[in-house]
Amino acid sequence: MSHDDYPTDDPAVVTCGLPYANGDLHIGHLRTYVSGDVFARALRKLGQQTAFVSGSDMHGTPVAVNAEKEGVTPEEFALRHHEKYEATFPKFNVEFDNYGHTHDETNTELTTDIVRTLDEKGYVYEKEIKVAWDPIEDDPLPDRYVEGTCPYCGATARGDECDEGCGRHLEPGEIENPTSIRTGNPAEYREREHKFFRVSDLQEYLQEFIDRLEGTDNAKNQPREWIEGELQDWCITRDLDWGIDYPNGEDDLVLYVWVDAPIEYVSSTKQYTERVGSDTYDWEQVWKDEGDIVHVIGRDIIQHHTIFWPAMLHVAEYEEPRAVVASGFVNLNGEAFSTSRNRAVWADEYLDEGFHPDLVRYYLTTTGGIERDVNFSWDRFQERVNGELVGTVGNFAYRSLLFAARNFDGTPDADVSDEVEHRIESAVDDFAAAVNDYSLKRIGEAATALAAFGNEYIQRNEPWKLTDEDPERAAQVIRDCVQIAKALAVVFAPVVPGKADDLWSHLGESGSVHDADIQAALEAPPASFDEPSELFEKIEDERVEDLNEKLQASIEAATSDEDEAEDEDMSDEFEPIADDRIGFEEFEDLDLRVGRIETADPIEGADDLVRLEVDIGVETRQIVAGIKQLHDVDELPGTKIIVVANLEKAELFGTESNGMLLAAGDQADLLTTHGDAEPGTKVQ
Repeated sequence: MSHDDYPTDDPAVVTCGLPYANGDLHIGHLRTYVSGDVFARALRKLGQQTAFVSGSDMHGTPVAVNAEKEGVTPEEFALRHHEKYEATFPKFNVEFDNYGHTHDETNTELTTDIVRTLDEKGYVYEKEIKVAWDPIEDDPLPDRYVEGTCPYCGATARGDECDEGCGRHLEPGEIENPTSIRTGNPAEYREREHKFFRVSDLQEYLQEFIDRLEGTDNAKNQPREWIEGELQDWCITRDLDWGIDYPNGEDDLVLYVWVDAPIEYVSSTKQYTERVGSDTYDWEQVWKDEGDIVHVIGRDIIQHHTIFWPAMLHVAEYEEPRAVVASGFVNLNGEAFSTSRNRAVWADEYLDEGFHPDLVRYYLTTTGGIERDVNFSWDRFQERVNGELVGTVGNFAYRSLLFAARNFDGTPDADVSDEVEHRIESAVDDFAAAVNDYSLKRIGEAATALAAFGNEYIQRNEPWKLTDEDPERAAQVIRDCVQIAKALAVVFAPVVPGKADDLWSHLGESGSVHDADIQAALEAPPASFDEPSELFEKIEDERVEDLNEKLQASIEAATSDEDEAEDEDMSDEFEPIADDRIGFEEFEDLDLRVGRIETADPIEGADDLVRLEVDIGVETRQIVAGIKQLHDVDELPGTKIIVVANLEKAELFGTESNGMLLAAGDQADLLTTHGDAEPGTKVQ
């Protein structure tokens, strides 16, 4: 692996975090896979030999839990979802060179081999640990069969991760107040021997690794808290029947899902080589010799990809990742996706509405930087499609090629002007710079900015007036516009592969635009082509209204079904009133103040936390609140809230919190004032 600019002489592999074979895909899930596909296509466009691979994560407790609920085997359950994912991704032009799964023979053998290597090199040891146990059922409880309290921040957490609070990975036995999710019984801890990977012995290596890692800032900065602190060893086995057996079948343990899941990246690459031959692509060169390995993942799994995974690779003598690109989440209408309440735009539903897959690819790629959360709404979707794809890109391509076909039967016989040649070269440079900065947004913007220039150029030169007054100049202008259109097809191909291929065909080009490298942007287009059709179709207001009504109806229906499934006793909807009463004097000890949010910024690497600057009259306080998934962060400034001002200071995800805001219910309905109480006003 080098750290030279792309394209390098080494083969590259781009991977995406493995989807759990555990449910249907919605457009929130698609962000990672679209981003990986865009980056892989962009590398190829620069001339880099690249494989794009992934697979379904078949193992782990969620699969076992849901299979048990359905009364089927975990393998049957997981394979059903794997096959659906395998069919769905191509419908969104996400085209993996190989898409495998973690339960196949290749991954089982490779995982077993790598774990044996870790053991033989002295990096695995046995230790007795406390394992959650259901004392009534007399069964061990693997990580996700347990819920409780995070020992680090106090948030509700599942057995392997504080998913609603600080985001830390949790080892078996760490969670406090454990409860079995299978039976609802309070769990207890019992001693049991498990296998541990000596990650702590690799601290110096990991510190050096994180310094040379490329990718997004969150992927490079979030792990430092652990790598530069007291690095803990990693329990790599679980008490579960479903998974890859620990080598030699010791103690009826299976490997933790995060051992075999990333190894699927290697297995899937190996399967690709077995299919196409090592002369076409050699998996061992990229993984064992010199290769550029790029992982595109969701930010909730940064720790696994920047600590555990490179540590395993290093000991097993595989290449380390060159880059980790971690995306933010996708919210819906400013609120988190909720599968239980059907607050989602499902992948199948999107396609059933007849929208082209490239529209949502463009939206997910270019709406904010990849590290930022994206807010999807049908209204914003319409705005982006109509304004940028229809109004800018489609408008330029159609008017230019239509004028060229009608007046010149194709490309006019003229040279490209210096101005346009330099502008296309600039777009190519912007494209390459965006790839090397791992900026998917700027890859897309290199194309839309070129189209915007094309619209300005044709409007400025008005070739329709020149056809009679100065036909040679008219030919020159349209020759420039056709060249811009060809460059647009080439540069935009990674983001909108289907529509770019359509534009390529409109130009009369043979083959596929995806076979052309970036330098084709400056190659002469065919001499003749027919009148084009329009690339993009405007989305009407009535259509958006209908889509919003359908979405709201599905949310209400799901909410109604959920309510009907609950006990008819309405008192069960809420927590019972506490029996223990407090005196008025104790209540008076609380200093509740009206506050006004001045600024709101997501905390890097934390799924739910937002850093707020809150004016409470006498001063401005920094408060950390877990409301990122439940509120549009950009709209929070100016909001009045109620603050507990005399709460002891706390540190959440490395950020000091000096106070606490008050909110109601699971949706964090912010408590505010009805009138115009000023910041600092005391609540009595």
